[in-house]
Amino acid sequence: MTVSTAYTLDDMKAGAEIAVNICMAVQPGERVLILGDEASTLISQALANAASAIAAQVETFTLESFGQRPITTMPDNLQAVLERFQPHVSFYTASSRPGELKFRLDYRPAVMRANPDGARHGHMINITPPLMTQGMRVDYQRIFDVTMRVHKIVRRAAEIRVTNPKGTDFTATFNPHRKWIPCHGLYHEPGTWGNLPEGETFTSPENANGVLVVDELGDYFSERYGILNTPVTFVVEDGWVRAVRCQDTALEKDVQSYIFGAENADRVGEFAIGTNIALTGLVGNLLQDEKFPGVHVAFGDPYGKQTGADWKSDHHIDVIPTQCTIDVDARRIMVDGKFVVGIVDL
Repeated sequence: MTVSTAYTLDDMKAGAEIAVNICMAVQPGERVLILGDEASTLISQALANAASAIAAQVETFTLESFGQRPITTMPDNLQAVLERFQPHVSFYTASSRPGELKFRLDYRPAVMRANPDGARHGHMINITPPLMTQGMRVDYQRIFDVTMRVHKIVRRAAEIRVTNPKGTDFTATFNPHRKWIPCHGLYHEPGTWGNLPEGETFTSPENANGVLVVDELGDYFSERYGILNTPVTFVVEDGWVRAVRCQDTALEKDVQSYIFGAENADRVGEFAIGTNIALTGLVGNLLQDEKFPGVHVAFGDPYGKQTGADWKSDHHIDVIPTQCTIDVDARRIMVDGKFVVGIVDL
């Protein structure tokens, strides 16, 4: 997926200031660490500029400075940086590479506990200039309000059914002892984090059955394929993927290799509802598109430390069906991709 190089620091300024001032609420005297890669230098610089106007110290690094990519485990020299700098706020702006998911899963808790009081973390995997001018330039108080309304409805749900015109008919059931996490975009307390741009609530389901026909895939598939030319169909039985089908046979094999390529990678790990009502359509980047109003499901790691699920995986791939209709315990909250009145005040 090619990203235009015509963007400037000025184009990034407003989105960076919202990320720093509104989403992460950087305060005078705080230390801010930004870890990106060579491809995200412009965005890292914009965040650094915004943070430098407030914070006591700002340090910016690229992944490439810590070793050859893909980086699959936490480098000792990066761990040393965290222990020395002890950030109050961190941002991760690097692109995804095959094999790096385990590193990212290790890095986030490492950077958040580097400060004895707990850091706040803005995870911006695969962030691009277009996303900085779209999903990051929204009214996050409104996103907060919608997210919390949806969260209040689903946090006690026993069953949620999702359908769409392309053939999706998928039902997930939920364990009351697992947590629904509201990702509203306002991370002002130590130990909190989110994937910016924001707007979703998620959990790990107890069980799931049915068919998902999806138009976008996560992890490195997002950057490689963007919005899919040919949908991918997943058949799920008792919480596990039993079949992956696609008319594009090369893509089908690529997905099958990922799904069946690691322990628990074919297990339903996440169920989420996107709540960023400011977004007008998919753009081909999962970081933003999973926040688009609708549903996304992930196979693989269930984010157990947050949700309470008692298993894990080295893989995690989100999948997005579009034009969703959502029924929560027989209460309809979305029709054809639009929240009903009461969740969004029209």
